Parts: sequence; structure tokens; C-alpha cells
Amino acid sequence: MLNASASFTVRTKVESRKQVAPVIKHIITDSDLGIREGVPLKALELSQVTRLIEDPYSCNLKERHLIVLKKVVKRYQNGIPLKDLVEFFKILNLCAEKVKEHPDYIFPLCELLKLCGLPFLKERSSEETTFVQIVTESISQMGFLMRVPSNQVRIQICDSIISFYKPKTSKQHVEGFLPTNPSYKVQMAEQSGLAETLVLSLALLENQFEVKLRVLQALQMLSRSSEINCSLMLKAEAASKLCSRLNDRDPSGELLFLSSEILWNLLEKGCKEEVTSQLCNLDCINALKEVFLNQLLNGFRHYDLQLRNDLLVIATVITENPKAPMIESGFAKQLILFATFPEVKSHNPLVRSLKLSFKNEDFEMKKLLFNLLVVMSKDLSAIQLFTEGKVLLSLFHYVKPNDKPGPRDWSAAQYEELQLHALATLATVAPLLIDDYMTCQGNTRLLLLLEWCVSQDAFFGQGNSFHGTGGRGNKKSQMRYCLRLLRSVVSLSDEAVNRDLCDQGALDQLLGILKKTVGDSQEEDTISLEIKTDILLIASTLCENDLHRKELFGSGGVEIIITLLKMDPAKFYSGLGHNRLILSTVDSIWSCIVGCYTTEDFFLEKGGIFFLLDLLASCPKTMHNVILGTLLEFCDNPKIISHINAWRGKKDMTAAVLLVRLWRDEENELGVRRDEHGRIVDAKKPLLCSYQEEEKVVSLPANSASAAVMDVSENMRAKIYSVFCKLGFEDLAGLTTEDYVTLAIISRYLDFKLGEVWNEISRELEEEGVRPVTPDVEALESIAKAAEDMGRKVATLQADMLENQQQQDLQDEKRIYTEIQMNHQQYELTNKSWDAYVARTSNYEILKDAKSLQVKAIESSKPKMRQQDAVFHPIQDTGLHTNFCGRLVTVDSTPAQLTGGPLANTDLALEHVSIRGGALQKTKAAKEMEQYQMGSISVK
Repeated sequence: MLNASASFTVRTKVESRKQVAPVIKHIITDSDLGIREGVPLKALELSQVTRLIEDPYSCNLKERHLIVLKKVVKRYQNGIPLKDLVEFFKILNLCAEKVKEHPDYIFPLCELLKLCGLPFLKERSSEETTFVQIVTESISQMGFLMRVPSNQVRIQICDSIISFYKPKTSKQHVEGFLPTNPSYKVQMAEQSGLAETLVLSLALLENQFEVKLRVLQALQMLSRSSEINCSLMLKAEAASKLCSRLNDRDPSGELLFLSSEILWNLLEKGCKEEVTSQLCNLDCINALKEVFLNQLLNGFRHYDLQLRNDLLVIATVITENPKAPMIESGFAKQLILFATFPEVKSHNPLVRSLKLSFKNEDFEMKKLLFNLLVVMSKDLSAIQLFTEGKVLLSLFHYVKPNDKPGPRDWSAAQYEELQLHALATLATVAPLLIDDYMTCQGNTRLLLLLEWCVSQDAFFGQGNSFHGTGGRGNKKSQMRYCLRLLRSVVSLSDEAVNRDLCDQGALDQLLGILKKTVGDSQEEDTISLEIKTDILLIASTLCENDLHRKELFGSGGVEIIITLLKMDPAKFYSGLGHNRLILSTVDSIWSCIVGCYTTEDFFLEKGGIFFLLDLLASCPKTMHNVILGTLLEFCDNPKIISHINAWRGKKDMTAAVLLVRLWRDEENELGVRRDEHGRIVDAKKPLLCSYQEEEKVVSLPANSASAAVMDVSENMRAKIYSVFCKLGFEDLAGLTTEDYVTLAIISRYLDFKLGEVWNEISRELEEEGVRPVTPDVEALESIAKAAEDMGRKVATLQADMLENQQQQDLQDEKRIYTEIQMNHQQYELTNKSWDAYVARTSNYEILKDAKSLQVKAIESSKPKMRQQDAVFHPIQDTGLHTNFCGRLVTVDSTPAQLTGGPLANTDLALEHVSIRGGALQKTKAAKEMEQYQMGSISVK
């Protein structure tokens, strides 16, 4: 009765609630619309399943557990809703614990894991964001289930992970749910740390080949997908663990392929330095060596050859790490042996039965081995192995004119690419093996190849490789890399090598090539500019410090240099390499012309100094230092000074003006303190740069240059001062008062720099806590005071210059206005004389018209003459001629020099003005400085 009454009460409450608040069904399902495709999700409380398995009273009811788990699998056969993931994975973990005691749970556990491979289900789109943390933790727990000691479970986990990247859509659509985005699980897997867990699980799979293979397949998918997974794998030392086990038993042949691909992915998407660091141990290198050797000697399928090349790339990356024990493991010696095969004959058993098939895979391997030699050359301990392996001899095999390939040889395109690759490799390796280079007669081989490059022999380059860029249908690529190799060898300044080159006529041959390329104005691409630059650099190195070779450079070389100096300055910014070409041109002037008087004289005859100064005035600032240094070297020739003084740039600029402007620009960039007129601000620090003021005083050893000394070589002020010492500081054309203000500082540069050095010495002694003896202290104080007095006197001289210039400007202005006033009075008198003359003339109307015309001409010329500061001169003659018989009147116009025409002399008022004051006058301060220099005035 109690139950019946309670039931009646509940029913009454429900009915009353329905009457008050009727329920409206907002969701319209597929079944409501009569659509049969939607399958309703069967009702099943997962919490009850969890309670059934873990409850102490029902935990041993295995049969009931298996039945219930079967129902769970059937319910979620089309996907797991996101809202049920927490309870679902609780069931998974409970089953995993049961597997240890009852193997019967393995099958339902695998079935449940299979469901994890299906897309998760969502009721609303926002659930993907709402359940992010739950999903990541669930996938992370899925990886932790690799601890279950069952191969079936582990394999199923890997299969489910692989299905993240190859999603399988469910057969039927679940009513009220939609599958998540295909990339959703992939993103959640990255955040869950699943990749790191799988790498760590490899330690549990030492002897379980099938499971290990499946784990590697899953890791392959994870490493291919993103950088995050690669970082997680490297955190678990995946590179070292995979490489050290490359030699494990592999009946299927997939283990080596999967491991190499994972290593590739780690190199591409992970941290390359971290990968090489993990691989730089003897275990990994020995394993890689054995696998590569096996693939090279026994592999014959296309698959094996590709895998061999992949392993060679991995070996190259390991070699880039200087800590890699490539030589200690013997792998380096083997790789050198294979790199020189078949060009060098060897009795080594490893290559006795080795044959190249000249397929594309073998061609790629040959290029990879050349590249490996370049990488190995960075380790100086490998140089001895290069000599023993006759590396240079094998590379010089390709330094010869291209012949027709044989029936069983590389194709023409392959041989050309190998030839260019060999030349590029020699450019790096040959300078390290200079004795082997001379033994192989490297200079002779290169000069013969250069001769072939400029010959008329028919050759059609393919130009279809990295090194063959721009060489299609010509021999330009061969010339480019041949000259690059010569440049790298000559740059060693080895006298035996350079003498051998010059004895074989290399200079004449190179100048002939340069003349041909310079004469061809159509060739203005990057490769042609590089060829010209390399020839100039080679000639500079050969001729430097050798008078005889400078004479060989001769007039032919000078004419080429002059042609290059005429380059349009706008090309400096083309990006093709004109800036490098002009720098090498200036360098060749310094090395090939300066010091040989016959060559210098011919350079002067061709106007070389003028072109050099033109370049200095128009080039970028970064080139000023080099050009000034070259110009300074020329100044030892007494004939140069007149050429420098005769030069005129734009707007009639002289060389002295150009040098002064360069000095001011340099000081502005260095942050030297000057006022608005360029005068010295601080007499104690007249030359100090801003970076020198910011630096703290540091005690330096005796053999180290201080900041004051380094400043001399780091900027071009010392070079400008030295050039002015050759030109002199007086009687310089074109200088303004502002220029003389700057020149006053330039003339005392050495004195200021000496004072700066002594000041630096005093500060270093004070920093070190060293007190000099009394006479030295007095000497340092006297030097400091003398330097400061010098700065003050120069500042006073600069102030006097500016003041005198200002006074002269005022006097000139007064003189001009006075003359204008006088001329105006004379003009008024002329008007009166004109009126009187007209009154006495019978033909009054004609003369009146003529007079009005002349007055208008004078009035119109007055503003123009005022603008030019010209002087109005009195009219001397009216220039009127009348002919009353023919009624013809001729009126000559006022002379053009008076009306401001094109031939007017606008400086007539200044021609007879004596120069008083100004920058050229000897001021009192200047006289005192001269007396100080002569020693008549002592420094107080």
C-alpha cells in the first residue's frame, strides 16, 4: 500500500507539471522526418558498466563483464560521442588491468581500441573546442596502454593511431551526431604527447619484431605530420634509438626503410642540430656504416639504390658535426674509397666487385659523394685520408674538355654536371692539398680547360643543373668554375704555385679572356660579372709585390681597367654583382699598377686618376676607404699631384672640396662633436667618436691596439689627412670658408691623435692603479695641456675665419648698394640730358618713341640685374641715327653686357675689389700658431 500511494503521488506531480510547463521538442531527428539513414544511439549507462567492473562484489563476474563490454562495442560501433569519452576510457583502463590476470579481456579491449580509430561524434560544433582537454588526455591514455603485455593490444593501438591520418568513415550515420573534423584527432594527438610515448615504448619491444614494425609505422605517420611530433620524438631520443638498431633482424625489409624515413623527417622538420647530436656516437655510426655497405654491395633493386642514397645523405649530415667520430669508426675512409671509384684504381676488396650501372641512382650517389668530400674537408684530420685516397687525382679526371661519351659511360648531360661538381669540389679541397695539386699538374690542367672554354670548338652545354646555371648552349659554366678554382688556389699566395702559373703565361691568357668579356657589352648577367671579378682578383694576387708581373700586366691591362672604371654608377645597385666588380677593379689598380712607374704613367695618360676621383665622388660610402687607400698609394708619384689638382667634378668641384666633404660626412657618422659651423666643441676631445666615449677604460696588454689606435684603421680620416699632406694645406682651389674651418682640423689631425693616445695612456694607468714617477707625471700633464691648447688655438682660428668672412660679406653688400645708388643718380642725369636733346630735335615724335623704347628696356633689365648683384652703368651713347630723306630711323639697342643679357659680365663690381679679411687672411691666432710651431712661444 505504501508503494502504491507513493506511485500515485509521483504520477500526480508529473501530470500537474505537464499542465503548467509543457515540454517542447526542439530537436527534429531523422526518424521524425521518416529518414531511415540515421541510426539512433542505443541507451546505455556507461557509469553502470564501470561500476559493474570495478565494484568489489561484481568485479569477478567475468562472463557478465564480457557481455556488457560486447554491448558497449555494439553501441559505439559508429563512433564515440565526445561527452562519453571520460567513462569510455575508464572502461578501457579497467579492462587493461583485467588483462594481466584474465586474457579473456584482450579481445573486448582490442574491439574497444578499434573504436578509438573512428572519428569522434559531436552534437554541436562548439564541442570540439569544449572537449579539447578531455580528448588530449584520452589520446594520451591510449598511448599509455602500450604497457599492456599483449601484442594484439599494442598492434591495435598502433592501428588506431594510424587511422588518425587515414580516417575511415562509419557505415551508418548516428542520429543527432556529426563526426568531428578529420584533422581534429591529428591536432589533439600533437598536444597529447603521443609521439614521445610511442618512442619510449620501443624499449618494451626488443624481441617483438611485428609489434616494433607497427610502432615504427605509427611513428612514421606522426613524424611526417608536424614539427611538434618531431620535437617530442627527439625529446625521447628517437634518432639515437632508431639509428643504433638499423642492423636488427628484418625479415620483411621494412624496418630499415621505416627507420631511415623517420630519420629523414626528423632532419627536415625537427631540430637538425639535435638530431646530429644524438647520432654522433660510435654505435649509431657503426650501424649506419654496416647498413650502407650492405646496400652498396648487395642492393640491386631500384628500392635498394634509393635507400642507399638516403643513408648516404644521413651520413653527410652526421659528418657536418665536428664531434662525429667518422674517422675513428673507419667510415670516413670507406666513403673516400667509394668517392674515388672508378676514377682511381684500387685493390681494396670492397671495390673489387663493385660496378656502377650508370643509372640515375648511381649518378646521384656520385654527386652525394662529391658533396661529402666538401663536408669532410672541414675536419683537418681528414686531409691525410684525402692524400692517401688520391682524392685530387680522381677529381681532376673531370677537368678536361668534354668528349663524346662511350657506350657504357655517363651521358653528355651527366658528365657535364659531374664535371662542374668536381670543379666546385676542387675549389674547396685543392687549397688544402696544395702539394697534391702541384703533383697532379693542376695549373696546366686548368689553363688547358680555360683555353678550351674560349676556343671555337663546338659544344652545347645542357645547363640543367645547379652548377650549370646560365651555361646552356655555351662553355660559360666551365669557365666560371675553372676561374673560381684558380682564384681559391692563387689566394694562398704560395710562391711556387703562382710562379708556375705565370711561367705558363697565365697573365696574358687571363687578360685576353677579360678583354673579350669586357668588350662584349651584351653580357651583363651574374655569371659574366663573376668571371670578370675572378680574373681581376687572380691578376691582383699574382702581381702584388712583384714588379716584373706588373710590367706584364702592362698597357693592355690598364686599358681594361680604364674601361671598367667608366662604369655607370647606377649599376652599383643592380644586384647583379657590379659592386663586387668595381671593388676588384680598384684592388687590381692597387696591386697591378701602383709601384710600376711605366704602368703608372700609362694609367695617367689614359686619365686614370680622373676616373678614380669620379668613382670616389659617385660610389657608395662603403667603397670610399678602398678608393682613398689606392689614391694615397698613387700620391708617391710626383706626377699625380697635378692630376689631382686639375680634376673637376660636378658643379666644378675640386679634389680638395671632395676630400673635405668626405671628412665631414665621416665625422657625422662617427658622432664627433661639432657645432653648426663645423667648429671644435671640446678642446680636450677634438677627434673623439661617440663609440669611444661610450667605451669604458680597459687595461690592455702591451701588444694590443687601444681604441685610439684602432680608430685610425677603422675609418678614413687618416687617409684623407695623408692625401692632404701630399697636396698641401695651402693654395687649394675651390674651398669655401666652411671648408677652411674643416681643413684647420684636418691639418692638426696627427697632433690631436697623439694627444688622444697619451690621454688614453694616462687613463689606463689610473685604471690599473699605477702612479708614474714625478717627472713622468709632469710630462703627461704637459702633453695634455699642450694638446688642449692646440685644440683651443684651432677653435680660435676657426672663429676668426668665420668672423672675417662675415665682415667681408657685409662690406661687399655695402659696396654693391653704394654703387647701385651712384648708378641710379647717373641714370637720372642721363634722363635729363635725353629730354634736352629731344627738345632740340625737329623730328620729335620719332625720337620720343625711341626714347620710350630704350627707357622700357632699361627698366625691364633692372630687376634682373639686382638679382645678379650687377651694376647699372651710365648710358654713354644713345646710339641714334636718323635719315630724314628716306624717312628711315635706325636705333641700336643698349649693349648686352649692360642689360644683363647672356654675355653680360655680372661680376664687374667685384673685379676691382681688393680681398681684405676672409678665410685666406693671416689672423692673429694663425700667426700665434706659426710662432708656436717655430718654438718662439712656449706653452704655459
